[in-house]
Amino acid sequence: MKIALRDVVKRFGAVIAVDRATLDVSDGELFTLLGPSGCGKTTLLRLIAGFSRADAGEIWFDDQRVEALPPWRRHIGMVFQNYALWPHMTVRGNVTYGLKLRKLAGAEIERRLQEGLRKVNLVGLEDRYPGQLSGGQQQRVALARALVLNPDILLLDEPLSNLDAKIRMQVRGEIRKLQKELGITTIYVTHDQEEALSLSDRVAVMRDGVIRQTAPPKELYERPATRFVADFVGVNNFIPGVCQGLADGHVVADTALGRIRARAAAMLKPGDRCVVVVRPENIALSSGSENTFEGRVVLASYLGNTLRYDVETNRGPLLKVDVRDPWHHEALAAGQRVTVSFPASAALMLVDD
Repeated sequence: MKIALRDVVKRFGAVIAVDRATLDVSDGELFTLLGPSGCGKTTLLRLIAGFSRADAGEIWFDDQRVEALPPWRRHIGMVFQNYALWPHMTVRGNVTYGLKLRKLAGAEIERRLQEGLRKVNLVGLEDRYPGQLSGGQQQRVALARALVLNPDILLLDEPLSNLDAKIRMQVRGEIRKLQKELGITTIYVTHDQEEALSLSDRVAVMRDGVIRQTAPPKELYERPATRFVADFVGVNNFIPGVCQGLADGHVVADTALGRIRARAAAMLKPGDRCVVVVRPENIALSSGSENTFEGRVVLASYLGNTLRYDVETNRGPLLKVDVRDPWHHEALAAGQRVTVSFPASAALMLVDD
């Protein structure tokens, strides 16, 4: 099932929660809406589900416009952030609740129940109550309840936010595997950029009700279109400057650090205010053939598989520098002088918005 949105708007009084949202979701795609709290991603999901009505725009499922259809006629499955399980019902009761409302035959309900529990690895837990299950198991019940309806579209609203980090990683892997096996078109809402990058075929980043960029995870991480996207997705260094033009296939800017060469992510002309964006993992603690600067270590943070240094440069800006293999790296002390560098190919120059 394909999904298309065209200039969709939703207002709450004077607040525009969704501002002319336009996107296309392919059949069988896992598409993620990513952004901070209050950016409009859950509101947009509710518009797709039919729980809210758009003030303007069009929503299409394949060749059918659905803005006027109630949720139960859109053939969707929904998984909520708080699971929305009935505490007085067993797993069996929760999973089959929607099937009974549809007045299916008892044998068909039992068949779908067992198939749904098998998909989410809950076979044998039919007679347990939600209070007797772990958070991860409760989330699987909510997922099974959506899947037994055989929906054309699966919608998930922050489904893992209530789980601890280790279980969250496990369940998101299960969701991705199951979605691929079923080939069901899925829209997933999250504020967790790592979750979005690891799960998705494509990601739409939202801010203030506006979709700022839509791209596959690798492109989103390596070629953010705006400073906001670069700042929200992962960790970045931002070095403001003024564009000086092109040189040897790269764009050049004068910054507080000095002259920097980088890739251009936008149309820039000499004199434009810009910002150079470079990831901590792309900065080396050594001199290079270009973009080399002197500084001193002010802080070292051990992050397990990474050692992150805050390096104060001689000319002002603080740079975060990641060492990805702390085991084979002799840690530097605070105050130690260092040289840092990064290639032009690892830096991106954006319009400073």
